[in-house]
Amino acid sequence: MRVAASRADRREQPVKSERERTGDTADGRTGDGQAERATEAFVAHRNLLFTVAYEMLGSAADAEDVLQETWLRWAGVDLAEVREPRAYLVRITTRQALIRLRTLGRRKESYVGTWLPEPLLTTPDVAEDVELADSVSMAMMLVLETLTPTERAVFVLREVFDLGYGEIAEAVDKSPAAVRQITHRARAHVAARRPRGTVSPAETRHALDAFQRAAATGDLQGLLDILAPDVVFMGDGGGVKQAIPQPVVGAGKVAQLLAVGLGRITASSLRPAQVNAYPALILRIDGEVDTVVAVRVDDGRISGLYSVRNPAKLSHMRRETTLCR
Repeated sequence: MRVAASRADRREQPVKSERERTGDTADGRTGDGQAERATEAFVAHRNLLFTVAYEMLGSAADAEDVLQETWLRWAGVDLAEVREPRAYLVRITTRQALIRLRTLGRRKESYVGTWLPEPLLTTPDVAEDVELADSVSMAMMLVLETLTPTERAVFVLREVFDLGYGEIAEAVDKSPAAVRQITHRARAHVAARRPRGTVSPAETRHALDAFQRAAATGDLQGLLDILAPDVVFMGDGGGVKQAIPQPVVGAGKVAQLLAVGLGRITASSLRPAQVNAYPALILRIDGEVDTVVAVRVDDGRISGLYSVRNPAKLSHMRRETTLCR
């Protein structure tokens, strides 16, 4: 079955970041056998580690920093004492991500306007894994933001990557019994807040195409037709770029907002892309990425629009889209 296969695959081949696609990996490929073995193990599990960090932090830039910290600690480990490199690396990554997550929590308290996860370009194979695609979607990443740091780590490791309770316990410094309780609590919390159901990328792409046509022509009725009655629009400018400070709810309000905003841009500046495993739109102005709009679709209509304009959250995207040209 595809789901069973994807659960196994995602342990080693989850979301790829810029460095995997450009061939930039850790230093230390040459040297003694210890350094070579350390590098080989790190590179073999890097995709997994990046995805764990990204799902915990909602930031590709911070996930890359966590991986750098993981490598520095891993490079100093005596491999003769390591029974399972993957488990050891996941433990280091999780602990570093937890430290950074608590720091990010303090930053978010003073964040200007709505905070959204950093958009991440993803490859087609990620979208094919329905469970993984759903877990890195903007909608689900926002749900994960409502968990405590430890709950988020446990949920990601258990529900997304299917790690055992003992392995998770070592990563979060809890007993297996405590991890089971945390998993149950986090699962219930997410179930009460998660999007209504799993949506295929094909369904999302169809709705996005209709949305892009309506936007390109300024067709207000076309926008109303593709928006769900309770659609939510969220904008993140980080206090640097103009953005809606609070979520806008309702098809009529969102359509009017979009009609005004889209009337200022040309259709040719909007390009489709795959962001967080689902189709999205990238707006370029003067050749530079200005806005990334991710979407959520339910029952064939757009139920969520997530517009990221904060330049700090688009620097990673700018580098990757430039490399992909």
